[in-house]
Amino acid sequence: MSMLTPPGMGGQYRIKGDRYPRMRRSRGRGKIISAAVAAVVALAVLGWGTLQLIDVFSGGDDDTGSAAGGRVRPADCATPSASAAQAGGRTAKLPAPGAFKVNVLNATTRGGLAQSTADALKKRGFKIGKVGNAPRGLDKKVKASGVLVGAPGGDATARLKVLGTQLAGADTKRDARRANDVDLVLGDDFTKLTKKSAAAKALAHLRKPAPAPSPDRAC
Repeated sequence: MSMLTPPGMGGQYRIKGDRYPRMRRSRGRGKIISAAVAAVVALAVLGWGTLQLIDVFSGGDDDTGSAAGGRVRPADCATPSASAAQAGGRTAKLPAPGAFKVNVLNATTRGGLAQSTADALKKRGFKIGKVGNAPRGLDKKVKASGVLVGAPGGDATARLKVLGTQLAGADTKRDARRANDVDLVLGDDFTKLTKKSAAAKALAHLRKPAPAPSPDRAC
């Protein structure tokens, strides 16, 4: 036995000369540690991906939306109060054609144009007021097919919309009147009213309420 051999050790662990036994680490233990590290990394990646998916489908915590990543509110998800503000105040109910007076005024040099137009509007259910020449401020100064003139406010807007279905391309102006009548001032480009069937279709479309936002959309 060599002098370098510790007491009690012999056999295959006997040390001879300057050679020492190599104590190798168990390969099974190394595999277990590697598998544990890989499992921890996989769980971390899976958890991060789950959080990202939740954030995408929930739209984040920012209800106002931002270019940096918050949820952006669709334009058609505006609240009723916001829509009314954009429209310039409360929305008036559209009146029937016979619920207000229409003054038919001729701003052209063609004679009899106001009367024939007034007769055609009357047959379509409109109540006719004054028929004659346009006032000095508009006489021979209207180049378009016509100008619709009414008082300021939401009620006058509704009346002008109803009358506007009868003459496509007409301009709209407001004055200081307080009455609920409106003026149809005929201009140089006027030839005739919109075809009756097309005008009726436009009026029906105007009365059709806007569809409510779909409940499954994120607003």
